[in-house]
Amino acid sequence: MKRILVTGSNGLLGQKLTDAILKNNQFELIATGKGKNRHHIQAGYIYEEMDITDKESIASVVSKHRPDAIINTAAMTNVDTCETERDTCWLLNVTAVQYLINVCRSENIHLIHLSTDFIFDGADGPYTEDATPNPLSYYGESKLAAEKLLEKSGINYAILRTIIVYGIVNDMSRSNIILWAKGALEKGNPINVVNDQWRMPTLAEDLADICLLAVEKQAQGIYNASGKDLMSILELVERVADYYGLDKSLINPISSESLNQAAKRPVKTGFVLDKSIKELGYTPHTFEEGIRIMEKQLKDIS
Repeated sequence: MKRILVTGSNGLLGQKLTDAILKNNQFELIATGKGKNRHHIQAGYIYEEMDITDKESIASVVSKHRPDAIINTAAMTNVDTCETERDTCWLLNVTAVQYLINVCRSENIHLIHLSTDFIFDGADGPYTEDATPNPLSYYGESKLAAEKLLEKSGINYAILRTIIVYGIVNDMSRSNIILWAKGALEKGNPINVVNDQWRMPTLAEDLADICLLAVEKQAQGIYNASGKDLMSILELVERVADYYGLDKSLINPISSESLNQAAKRPVKTGFVLDKSIKELGYTPHTFEEGIRIMEKQLKDIS
């Protein structure tokens, strides 16, 4: 039985990993995060408070539990905040990864690290794993810097690149684009949605699954780990409206430029998933299947 330590276990992906590991008798879970455990199930695994920006905190928890693998889901992901709070962004997204690399090297631990489509400029998507990165934002720069640390680290590692992760858990620290669009349209509120960016949104359960496949198969190198449907952000919101039978006339298409955001976004990303499907057995859901799964969970929570 493999022992997995998850960083950022209070986040959306972290909580989905807790769910998935508790259903899988191949793995033991050491969940770690800042503050108290927010998962609604508190039994059947160990939870430790751990600060990934503190190398002593990491060393203490890792030496105590000696995991076979670490899945690093912790990061600063608000793109505009990363642009304006660069020191904090670098600490969480790069320095912390170096601390994890150091402990994985000394303890011979397999490190699974989450990365992003924002390492690309969006001029030539969808991208394969060996496409040349060119980040437009400081967030993208920080995530690419972490990838480069892993590539030269000499440890056993896998990088999983993903795109717009959506899902729901009992204790949500923040919303996501699907819940936001659904909530606004149900209230009859008009919403502005960009019509000039294309993505492949990723169901959090699918991302948790590929994390565990990477551990199970001792994956090495870079893998794409997104949803399978490429769409504009406008189409994404329209498909949410269609699914719930909501009024699409409330959706107002706008250009990215009109938002005056601190950080630039890539126009069209998306991933070619062939390698992950063939080598890891990755089977992502369609977007509508993802909404259906999320809707069932919404009903269970309420």
